Amino acid sequence: MAIKAIALDIDGTLTNDEKKVTPRTKEALLRAQEQGVKLILSSGRPAHGLQALSSELLLPEYDGLLVAFNGAHVVDAQTDEVLFDQPVEPSVMRELLVHMAGFDVIPMITEGDTLFVPRGVRHVIRHKDADFDIVEYERGMCDLVLFEVESLLDICDRPFDKLLCASEPSYLQEHWRSMYAPFTDKLAGMFTADFYYEFMAPGISKGRALAGALPKLGIEASEVVAFGDGENDISMIEWAGTGVAMGNAIDATKEAADMVTASNNEDGIALALEKLLV
Repeated sequence: MAIKAIALDIDGTLTNDEKKVTPRTKEALLRAQEQGVKLILSSGRPAHGLQALSSELLLPEYDGLLVAFNGAHVVDAQTDEVLFDQPVEPSVMRELLVHMAGFDVIPMITEGDTLFVPRGVRHVIRHKDADFDIVEYERGMCDLVLFEVESLLDICDRPFDKLLCASEPSYLQEHWRSMYAPFTDKLAGMFTADFYYEFMAPGISKGRALAGALPKLGIEASEVVAFGDGENDISMIEWAGTGVAMGNAIDATKEAADMVTASNNEDGIALALEKLLV
C-alpha cells in the first residue's frame, strides 16, 4: 500500500536534542512532500508552537496538517482553518485547578500565543541534577508571550484545550495517579515528557485526531506512517498502518511500534523513510 501521509511527533522525534531538524531528515521530508505525501506535525505543543517548524518544512505550501495539544486541536497548515477542536469545559478545568493546588506542580495554560501562569509560582525545577526554568523553556519552545495572573481560576470563564503541569520527574512519577484519579471519567491524562503531565478533554489522543481527520481526506490508516518516542505517541503509532518508534523512545512506545529506527540524534526519521518510501 502506498504511503499517503506521515505523522510526526516533534520533541524527541522530529527534532534532535538541540531542538533542530537535521539536514538529512529535512531533505527526506521535503522529498516526501514533493512525491505527494502529506506531512502532519502531531504534538503536545499548541498550534502556535508548531508554526515555525511548519514553515521550515513547507507544510503550508503542501497543505499539511497541525495536530496540537495531543490531538485536541487540528489545523490546516495552508488555510489556518480549524478542522477539529475539543477543549476542556470551564467547570471541569476549575475543578481540576482546585484539585491540583494540593500538589507541588507548576500549572500552565496556553491560549493562542499566550502562556498563562499563576503569579508567584516557582519557575524552576530540578532536572538531571541541574536547575531548569521550565516556564521559560515552555515559553521559548513554543514562541509564547508569558502572562502572569493571580490565579488560573480567574481566566476559566472560557474553555481551554489543556492544563499542563510541570514538576520534578520523580515527584510526578510518585503522584500522577492521585493527580489523575478524580478525573479518569472526565479528562484524558498523560505524560508528554518526564517533567510534564497534561490533562485534555476525555478521549483526546493523537491517534483519535488522525482517525477523525484523515479518512475525510481520503487517507486510510493503512496509508499512514507515524513516528514518535513518548507515551502520548502510542495511540497514533498503534492507529497508523506503520508505527515507527525512535531509538530513544520509551519502552512502551517501542513495544507498540511495527519497527524501531535510529534515535532523533541519528536521523531516525530519514533512515526509516529511505526504507519505506520506495
